[in-house]
Formats: sequence, structure tokens, C-alpha cells
Amino acid sequence: MKKKILLAVDDSIHSADAIKYAVRMSLPVKDVSYTLFHVQPTISQYLLDKALTDFKAEAELKKAMEKNAEKAHRMLEKYKNRIVRMGISEERIDVVTAPKAVGLTKDILLYAERGLYDAIVAGRRGLSRIQKTFMGSISAKLLAHSMVVPVWMVDGDVKSTRIMVAVDGSETSLRMVDYVNLMVAGNPDIKLTLFHVMPEPMEYIPFRFPKDASDLRQIIAQGEKRHIQDFCEDALQKFKDAGIKDDQIHVKIIKPARNTAKAITREAAKGNYGTVVIGRRGLDKAFFLGSVAKHVLDKISGRALWLVS
Repeated sequence: MKKKILLAVDDSIHSADAIKYAVRMSLPVKDVSYTLFHVQPTISQYLLDKALTDFKAEAELKKAMEKNAEKAHRMLEKYKNRIVRMGISEERIDVVTAPKAVGLTKDILLYAERGLYDAIVAGRRGLSRIQKTFMGSISAKLLAHSMVVPVWMVDGDVKSTRIMVAVDGSETSLRMVDYVNLMVAGNPDIKLTLFHVMPEPMEYIPFRFPKDASDLRQIIAQGEKRHIQDFCEDALQKFKDAGIKDDQIHVKIIKPARNTAKAITREAAKGNYGTVVIGRRGLDKAFFLGSVAKHVLDKISGRALWLVS
């Protein structure tokens, strides 16, 4: 099955890191094509308006647009040559640039959705307060608003090919497993871990537990344990059917934690995972940026984060 990756780039080290990561993860995978996509800088609205009635302004506008396009094409060709040197044949790489139309994030999302891409890959500028407020927000905005195409947010030069798939036993988690199979099955270097944090029993009922409710707690805990075990069995079979070997797959289930998000980020660092995969919706149908995953997005660093709808 053919896969299409959209690399949303600018002329920065963060985009260069994102490109290296995407190629490293997908290089051994069959039928993958890449599109380097760049939205050109905004042109002064004053110049755009003036060009409607002034010939000199129209000429200046044309020069500015040509200059932006030339600069963009030089940058994209540089990235294309870099990808070719990494082992991807030239015919599998497209370069596309266009002036900003609606807005940087929206333009990327519209192009990805119309082109039926399987992933949007973007570099992240860092985690300082200023960067998160400004440019660190482009990748965050893509994560927040891409309801159709999965987004890969790459923070730094990520070299580890260990992948944590943070699952909760939901339908979204099964889609995450299918998506991981689609994008990286065939890469012999990857190591996959299904990671699950057992929920507190009180998360399942809308009232307070009475003090003598130990039996009820145990029943709920046993039910959740059986559910996640069944889920993991199905997921493992899907991985094996996709050709991923037994020694590439691991399951880790931990006891209930006060903060599930912290447990995920702590495990990501402890296990030296290069990639963390999470879903936009979980068992409670909450939007991704509403609770646990928002914390993961804010706190995770030095890794790639995949968001699957």
C-alpha cells in the first residue's frame, strides 16, 4: 500500500531534523513517497492593495513574489538532494511551494487533506516559554487542528528508533496500532512497546467509593485488566501480521498512577524512546488537547510525537 508523507518545512535546523527523522523511520518501508512543502512568507498587505491601482507597486509586488518563490525553490532543492543522499530515489520526492493563502497552519492542513497524505511532519523549535508562544506553536497548531491527517511533531535530532504506543484499549488505540503498522512495518530497526497505565477504578463510576468498597474496586480492576490484556493480544497479532518480528515488540503495563501523563513522559525518557504515539480521543472520547495528552505535548522533548485521530 502506498504511503504519502508531507514534510512541512522552512529554512531552519528544526525542519532539517524533521526530514532526517522521517526518512530514518521510513527508509526501509516500501512504497513511501515524500513531498517537501513550503508556504512562502507573507507579503505586505499594503503592497498587495497598492498593486491594484499602481503600476510601480504592481511591479514591486511581482519582484517580491518571484524572490520568495526563487528562495523557496533553492531551499526545497537543497532538502531534496539531502533526502536523495540518505537513500531515497529522486522520483519518490516532490517539491511544492506556494504563497500564503489562508494562513500557515491552515494552508498546510488543506494541502495535506486534499492530497490524501498519511502524515504531516514538522519540526518543533523548542520548549521555552517564548518559543511555545510564537513559533513553537506551528507544530502545536498542526497537532491541535489536524482532525484527519496524523501529525508527527519532531523535537530535535531524534535518532532512537524505539517507539512507545501509549494505549488505553479504545478504538482509537486500535487505529494507532494499524497506523504504526502502515508507516513503519518493514523497518527492521524499530522496537515497539505497547504502554498502558492502569486507570484508577474510581475513573469508571460517577460517584464516590464508600470506605468498604474494596470488593467493587477489585471487580473493576480485574475487568480493566482483562480488557487491556485482550486488547494487547489483538494488537500483537496485528503487528505480527504486518511482518514485525516478536523480538521487536514489547508490552508494558504499569499500576495506576496519580498522573497518567507524567507516567507516559517519564517512561519515554526512561526507555529512551525516540517516538511516542498517542490518540486524539481515548475511552472517554475527550479531545486530545483536553487533558492527559496536552501535558504530554507540553512536556515531551527531544523526541517525536505522533498524534493519530
